[in-house]
Amino acid sequence: MNKHISANRTWKWVSSLLLLSLIAYLIVYPPLKKTDPTSAAVAVAKVNGVNISRDQLYEAMLVSGGEQTLDTLITEELINQEGQKTGVQITDEDIQQEISLIQGSYSSNDEFQQALTSYGMTLDDLKKNMKTQVLLKKILEPQVTISDDEIKQYYDENIESLKVPEQIQASHISVTTKEEADAILAELKKGTDFATLAKDKSLDTATKDTAGALGYISSGNMEETFDTAAFALAVGETSSAVQTSTGYDIIKVTDHKAAYTPTMEEKKEDIKTTLTNQKLSTLSSTWLQEKKSQSTVENYLSKDA
Repeated sequence: MNKHISANRTWKWVSSLLLLSLIAYLIVYPPLKKTDPTSAAVAVAKVNGVNISRDQLYEAMLVSGGEQTLDTLITEELINQEGQKTGVQITDEDIQQEISLIQGSYSSNDEFQQALTSYGMTLDDLKKNMKTQVLLKKILEPQVTISDDEIKQYYDENIESLKVPEQIQASHISVTTKEEADAILAELKKGTDFATLAKDKSLDTATKDTAGALGYISSGNMEETFDTAAFALAVGETSSAVQTSTGYDIIKVTDHKAAYTPTMEEKKEDIKTTLTNQKLSTLSSTWLQEKKSQSTVENYLSKDA
């Protein structure tokens, strides 16, 4: 039911996630020695009786993304060496804090989990991949300062996006037909518990085990018919059968929050984090180029090598 809500994530991480599968392959199946033809010829697939060898797969992956992946691994090694040189260390708490920032950019944990699934990842995969990023962030953070004037300028320029819209806390029961919805409404009128009916009857597998809870939602983030019906309800009220693209929903509103504009003081820390990440994103690019130019890097996959 929830629409995916896109968010601007200043600290770029998605591009690195796209490389995970290739990096994992290179770790599990390192370059095969040419002196071991038997190992290189091991089949990874067969098409109409014809083998596709592990060596063929590896060579194809090198051609399609090997240089980019190797450059990523070189970058990670430079960052790790700098961390050792400067004595900067990261903890599980540091990584979890960064994960929490990413999670917070999604409207719900379900959407965050769906994003991970779309990349073929688990939360543990993400944590492992965040290690180098968090290390680089800790190395560079001492070089970043944010003034009160910058915070005020950001607040003034982004006041519209900082406003908190009207929100309701809602639960729902989703079914296929109006007859099913009407039968559930009859049960509710008899005093049957909404949570019990959601667990027993709702087709929304993401919410049925949590009493149909959708959490706090803002207007415009749900399907139009659902949105209109839900925001017309007072706290404690339950809707009639609401037709949606998937069938019919019964909606219950349990809380309401009016729209408001937060003060600059309320948003100060969030703005500081945003501005810090913006500066880190720019600084990291120039810093990495500088470190590469100061280091001896032998890239045997480079076309110029």
